[in-house]
Amino acid sequence: MIFQSDRVGQIPPYLFAEINKKKAAMIKSGVDVIDLGIGDPDLSTPEHIVEKLMEEIQNPLNFKYPSFIGCEEFRQAVADFYERQYGVRLDPDTEVLALIGSKEGIAHLVPSLIDPGDTVLIPDPSYPVYRMATHLANGHSYSMPLKYENNFEPDFNSIPKEILKRSKLMFLNYPSNPTAATVDQTFFERAVSFAHEHQIPIAHDSAYNMVTFDDYKAPSILQAHGAKEIAVEFGSLSKSYNMTGWRIGYVVGNKDIIKSLSILKSNVDTGQFTAIQKAAAFALNSDQSCISRHNQIYQERMKAMLDGLSTIGVHVNPPKGSFFIWAPVPEGYTSTEFVTEVLEKTGVIVTPGNAFGPAGEGYFRVSLSVPTQRLYEAVKRIKQKLSVKIG
Repeated sequence: MIFQSDRVGQIPPYLFAEINKKKAAMIKSGVDVIDLGIGDPDLSTPEHIVEKLMEEIQNPLNFKYPSFIGCEEFRQAVADFYERQYGVRLDPDTEVLALIGSKEGIAHLVPSLIDPGDTVLIPDPSYPVYRMATHLANGHSYSMPLKYENNFEPDFNSIPKEILKRSKLMFLNYPSNPTAATVDQTFFERAVSFAHEHQIPIAHDSAYNMVTFDDYKAPSILQAHGAKEIAVEFGSLSKSYNMTGWRIGYVVGNKDIIKSLSILKSNVDTGQFTAIQKAAAFALNSDQSCISRHNQIYQERMKAMLDGLSTIGVHVNPPKGSFFIWAPVPEGYTSTEFVTEVLEKTGVIVTPGNAFGPAGEGYFRVSLSVPTQRLYEAVKRIKQKLSVKIG
């Protein structure tokens, strides 16, 4: 007997779960694996944030069920952060909702806004959760191709009218995972204007908003005129403060969208541990110099990896945000062929571009989540083992 719904049976294995299985098997067989596949920061959570968590754990009041919408301290900290960072004012009671990581919130947003048969506009390539959440809600995904020649931005005008009529949600994500593309405020102005014209709410995934380089500052979609009337933005402390395992994030913006999501969430979860929320509030309100230090490390790693890739004939413009490199595969390979050969011959894990959608074919993604010397070692192995095909 198979104890599984047809809906779940149609979902392919989660990409990174499969990568972890291969990684474990190779390590068990004695291979020195260098994992550049998953975007899990190797840098530690700043000490002052860890100390705050330890302090909050001593308070027995924090052991009770948390608030369904998030503790007041955390929601106010998010609102204060948005006013400082973007000049956007938020009502912490109606326009901020705490999440058990932004992934959870994104997955729950879809069924809170669409009905079976509705369409969701999804960037291609993109974070796989957008598409999987739509599938689980019995919705239809419509891919918006992200092309190099268009700065990896969707062409809204190319979406057919009949698709727009059925669309009940659109996802955007900048700085982008996986393409590492960034946008300026004019893009969000166009996106919000388009959304208003067709009455399609926008969910902007801003998980990498603080991982930026040089003078670039990632904008918020909520800075666009009329954005709070039709858009929400998801944020996470995972990447900015290296808190991936803490599972704490938030969604901000349109109060009606947030109310719909909060109704669903209040029936399926009980919120994140209050001590974690309070430590996260402290992170947002305290000294932010740790972010610039971490970004400097990522930028140094990026330069090392880009220099290394160029020696094997792979050329990429330096990204302005995220800690990913979105690189074209060498001539003669598909995405899967290149990634498979690299893994089997060198023990280096990178992610095939087509894992993020059909438009990702011809690319591979590198995560800068290992020390610089390991990046040099990864490039050295690729150059030596695949030298027959790569000039």
